[in-house]
Amino acid sequence: MESRQHLYLVDGSAYIFRAYHRLPPLTNPRGVPVGAVYGYTTMLWRLAEDLHKADGPTHLAVILDKGSTSFRNALYDQYKANRPPPPEDLVPQFPLIRDATRAFSLPCIEEDDLEADDIIASYARAATLKGWDVTIVSSDKDLMQLVGKCAQGGGCIDMLDTMKNQRIDIPEVIEKFGVPPEKVGDVLALMGDAVDNVPGIRGIGPKTATKLIQEYGDLESALAAAPTMKKSKMAESLVEQAEMARLSRVLVQLKEDCELPIPLEDFALTAVPPEPLAAFLTEHGFTSLLKRLGAGSGSPTYATQLDPPKPTQAGAPAQADGNRQPLPEMPAVDLEAYECVQSEERLAAWVARAFAARLVAIDTETSALDAMRAELVGVSLALGPNDACYIPLGHGSGDMFGEKPAQVDRTVALTLLKPLLESDAVLKVGQNIKYDINILARAGAAVGGIAVAPIDDTMIMSFDLDAGRSEDGIGGGHGMDELATRHLGHTTMTYKDICGAGKKAIPFSEVPLDRATRYAAEDADVTWQLHRLLRPRLAEEGGTRVYETVDRPLIPVVAAMERHGIKVDREGLSRLSGEFAEAIAALEQTIFAMAGQPFTIGSPKQLGDILFDKLGYKGGRKGKSGQYSTDQAILEGLAAQGAEMPTKVLEWRQLSKLRSTYTEALQAAINPATQRVHTCYSLVGAQTGRLSSTDPNLQNIPIRTEIGRQIREAFVAEPGNVLLAADYSQIELRLAAHMADVPALKEAFAAGEDIHARTAMEMFGTVDRDTRGRAKTINFAILYGISRWGLGGRLGVTSDEAQAMIDRYFERFPGIQRYIVHTLEKVRECGYSETLFGRKTWFPRINSRNPNERAGSERAAINAPIQGTSADIIKRAMVRMMPALEAAGLGHVRMLLQVHDELVFELPEADVAAASPVIEQVMAGAAAPAVSLDVPLGIEIGSGSSWGAAH
Repeated sequence: MESRQHLYLVDGSAYIFRAYHRLPPLTNPRGVPVGAVYGYTTMLWRLAEDLHKADGPTHLAVILDKGSTSFRNALYDQYKANRPPPPEDLVPQFPLIRDATRAFSLPCIEEDDLEADDIIASYARAATLKGWDVTIVSSDKDLMQLVGKCAQGGGCIDMLDTMKNQRIDIPEVIEKFGVPPEKVGDVLALMGDAVDNVPGIRGIGPKTATKLIQEYGDLESALAAAPTMKKSKMAESLVEQAEMARLSRVLVQLKEDCELPIPLEDFALTAVPPEPLAAFLTEHGFTSLLKRLGAGSGSPTYATQLDPPKPTQAGAPAQADGNRQPLPEMPAVDLEAYECVQSEERLAAWVARAFAARLVAIDTETSALDAMRAELVGVSLALGPNDACYIPLGHGSGDMFGEKPAQVDRTVALTLLKPLLESDAVLKVGQNIKYDINILARAGAAVGGIAVAPIDDTMIMSFDLDAGRSEDGIGGGHGMDELATRHLGHTTMTYKDICGAGKKAIPFSEVPLDRATRYAAEDADVTWQLHRLLRPRLAEEGGTRVYETVDRPLIPVVAAMERHGIKVDREGLSRLSGEFAEAIAALEQTIFAMAGQPFTIGSPKQLGDILFDKLGYKGGRKGKSGQYSTDQAILEGLAAQGAEMPTKVLEWRQLSKLRSTYTEALQAAINPATQRVHTCYSLVGAQTGRLSSTDPNLQNIPIRTEIGRQIREAFVAEPGNVLLAADYSQIELRLAAHMADVPALKEAFAAGEDIHARTAMEMFGTVDRDTRGRAKTINFAILYGISRWGLGGRLGVTSDEAQAMIDRYFERFPGIQRYIVHTLEKVRECGYSETLFGRKTWFPRINSRNPNERAGSERAAINAPIQGTSADIIKRAMVRMMPALEAAGLGHVRMLLQVHDELVFELPEADVAAASPVIEQVMAGAAAPAVSLDVPLGIEIGSGSSWGAAH
């Protein structure tokens, strides 16, 4: 009897955009963008591997959208009208993606006037009529209308979401929409679709749409019942917009009777000829995939075989030129290969193997994200690809009478692990290992130390190699999920997959051990594989210097600062919060009086209507939403023109933000166990390399305002101690003088002059409060690549007057202009800027045809080398600080905070005189010996009972 046929239809268009947004902007040897092409190729390859492990297909085809319009546009000319055009660097990749599909010798189908969904629906229907089963590889909600359709005596349709590794059948559709698949179109018709611009009925969202179809059965029945419904806005909308709902129902209906351009039988899977695929991979520089093809690594071994004899065109070693990245050579991640360690004997064996390997990837599972409050639930280790284990330590039922699974006693396990974790002979590798260091330190195991830190961090390696490359954000672009997809072609399990979400979520300690092992050990395994990939790139691409001398040794230093935390005055914060609340209420009454009516000041729409429609202020502009913009720049512009109400609104916003962000949030952030606040520092949070802080964020407290000083007064020392603040003075201007080689500025700094006064004299020929203030604004603004319009707005002058000041500045300090020109030339040529310590920041949009994107990249590129060098210097000072203090007999001094160019310490008041010169010397000499500066680094030091008093 002939075996059952199973057709897989791949929604290729969804793959394309998913690949584009998840990978950096790579280019091939000819300079053509291929980031999406590479991602698409690895995803298609990965699909073949996964299908081989499961019940694979007998037939397969990839379906694509051919154009941006279809027959639906003739029915409704606004259909998909809101969709922006594809990114300019994606457009040339569309034909290459078609080439990639054909290189796999797979059918690639697209038709004029049809959407991919219609072609998929037609092929799915035809296949089920022949008795074939059909799986649609997609997560598109429109295609869920097809799920569960079965021909009489024939095959059935389901879906496969490869990103969630989830099969979608009738129960999953009902869970998502609340109705079976055949009713999904009715729900979509009511709720509409903002992405495709399907109108639906205004005011009816998913929940209401589902409820109506559940109650009335279908769209027409709900519309027919509308006149008899209880009077409401919804009932009125159903009556008034009934025809729009009917049109929407037609728009979301899939066309299942399209002509089939290729017979179903031609989709039969056969062995893939290696030559076309090898030629395609070679042409586009996909070297590691080519090696996988040649070596058979990770390739499936059945009909979609990508495991032919090794071809003669094996790729050369991966290069690191331009935007190209060496690509991975790793076996597929195998979640079933991991071990759950439940006995002392097995744990001892893993520890012994780790000592022998001299390198182990580690990861911890905990009860919470806050490293200072979370409890350790388990530890995972990895010694090679798919060679990983999970050691549960705190699993068990939340019911005190429930049975707990077998696991090594926590104290015994930590006793066995501690020598490994604390050994200087074994390199510990982590992804954001700072978190694990703090978790394990609180459990009694010290990973590394201040002087010697046998640790590596794949997140920071990625940041030091690719900061700015990823278009989806800086920190996000270096998380494990993104890195695994980008470099390993692997989609990791998510916490939500394991623990669920919302009210049904369970703590990780309640997850069954088999699932917990797959999730936890995968993290260690992926970390090990990423380390093997990224470590060599540091040397190949010039990242070793900044990683080894700046960022890696900083990890345990920052971890210790987080554990120390800082004491805050709860009563003082509460009092200040009350004062802010009174001031906010007074401002509200003042603003209402100016407006002539009460309104919601925090509502941009209401504020815009008051300012520009009722009060008639000039300069209002509406966005796509139809409401006026009331952002900071708009209000500041109005305030600069003497408008009182915008000035008061700005004051209201600042006080409201400070109250919620600091005076209220800081009280909630006090750790009940330590009675201190423990901020979390990110080493990858700012593109230029600066540290950023969260939970709470201490970077945005106003620096030179009375309100900022009041908030700093709430940060206090323990009884008998004081806080000492050491601040770099005008470090970015000093670095600009050195990097741009500006003799006048170097002389001024060497002589200890007031640099802003010197600039005022050079610019305006006289020094007074006004000219010095203007000079200060110009000094900093030009280093940030400000435009004539931006400078004019800050100084309250016309753009022509601002341009004249910029010209005068460059005339007096030509080195600054040369620096800007040369910096932009380099970034345009090679794609990145570089600090004095070799930190690269990538600017993939520096040559964009979009003037706003290009100008934004240019401004950032001008400042990045200066701000990044400043960040590198203070990091180097932090790394050297504790060894220097210990050498001076001051090891009890604690470094608590790093905020911008400032370090904050806590120490006995009697030690201030001894500690101050040590701190100053370390900070002043932090650049040496790697960099010799032509200007001195000035340090300002103060101390007092509070952070505010230390200034």
